Amino acid sequence: MSTTLNILMLEDEPLVAFSLLTLVQEIEPTAIITGPIASVREAQEWLDTHPSPDLVLADIQLSDGISLDVFAHRPLDCPIIFTTAYNEYAIRAFKLNSVDYLLKPIEKEDLNAALDKFHLLQDKFKNTTYLSQMQELFANFAQQNKKYKTRFSVHQGRSMILIPVEDIVCFGKEEYIYLLSTDGKKYLSDYRSLDEVAELLDPTQFFRANRQYLIALSALEGFRSDDWGKLKLKLKVSPGEEVTVSREKAGEFRRWVER
Repeated sequence: MSTTLNILMLEDEPLVAFSLLTLVQEIEPTAIITGPIASVREAQEWLDTHPSPDLVLADIQLSDGISLDVFAHRPLDCPIIFTTAYNEYAIRAFKLNSVDYLLKPIEKEDLNAALDKFHLLQDKFKNTTYLSQMQELFANFAQQNKKYKTRFSVHQGRSMILIPVEDIVCFGKEEYIYLLSTDGKKYLSDYRSLDEVAELLDPTQFFRANRQYLIALSALEGFRSDDWGKLKLKLKVSPGEEVTVSREKAGEFRRWVER
């Protein structure tokens, strides 16, 4: 095992980062510290292009989202100490899984205890079952706390206008991705795929009906089943053709509607 501790720091507040960096250097003077990295995007890019660190010190709230998004959908092969104030149940969950959780402002003795705990538990963090359970925990928590878009910018001639999500009937795919609004107008968007759009929308309010349509629950008036088990949807405003849900997705659609 290497005697040099490699630490990745995720923190978007410069003063907090400087204070934390100073404390770590006092407690672990030989540690190599990367960061602070201030955004989810930058953290993901760094992890995609570098070997995993021995430890991550991560603030929950970064400049463009929550740090749990960094770890929710990638192999988790190093322990994490979170450094922020969040809800009581999250704190219990992380402590139960032996990942420490420090409340700001961070005291030296608390950080020292967390690093001592890390050293004691290093073997546990090599256990693939444990890491899989932690990744599932992060994914669930990230999903629960994810903030979805409330409006979309679209093209109107040479201008851009904003459409609130409550005024959206569906997103559709032709040669491009467009938005259909409740007033029956189609607007060109800059998104490249419906998958990209779906990531930005609350899945309790929008459903991927098929390859061509992502529909809003608020725009659904009803549906009927055909002789082959497909569902034919009736929307408050038609995109110009009938929107269908395959027999394979019919059950998922019904659960979504009746949730």
